[in-house]
Amino acid sequence: MPRATKASTSSKAAIRRFPSDHPNKVVRPKISAAPAFSFLKETKGIIAWSLKDLSKSLNISVSDAKQAAAALEMQGYIKPHEGDQWITTLAGETVSSAKSPRYTPESIEDALASLRNRIQLVNQDSKSLYKITDAVAFGDFLGNHARVQAAEVGIRLVRRKSGAAEHSKKEQIAQQQFLKQLRARSPMLNLKPFEEWMALRTHRRLLNG
Repeated sequence: MPRATKASTSSKAAIRRFPSDHPNKVVRPKISAAPAFSFLKETKGIIAWSLKDLSKSLNISVSDAKQAAAALEMQGYIKPHEGDQWITTLAGETVSSAKSPRYTPESIEDALASLRNRIQLVNQDSKSLYKITDAVAFGDFLGNHARVQAAEVGIRLVRRKSGAAEHSKKEQIAQQQFLKQLRARSPMLNLKPFEEWMALRTHRRLLNG
């Protein structure tokens, strides 16, 4: 089985900002909301987790994980548990779109294998609207769980021919439609446009080279 990949990280943006004189101001975490929420989603079904778990999942230092946890706690997404453990709150589960784990890891692996084949076919098809230049999968299936949620997959699409501007509404709609077709109605896959943070956290690459 391919191993999950880890890479060094440096993200932008805080989960929430406070004025320098604000009584609740904390040191701004070095990760953005999106990767932080991706971790919270992974904790669905887990009684408690540690800063080490957060650090390992997002591939950040324990110091940065501590800052991120402080910001998440301030917004009510997590709360302290026994010792140095934390619990993801209902608000944290909601904001991260967490679902009850109901798939076997084996079924997720099969779904990813099928997706990998579809990606290869797309890239071999010169008539395809897009070429897929990167695909990374992440989620609780990378851990050691009996039941897991659908795999999250970031897909980088590049138009074979010039068309609508990359960030135009028309292009965004076209990419979403393309990803929907690529997903092939699999309930075990959540496909979304690729973002750089996806390759910075723990993940598995679906493209070789």
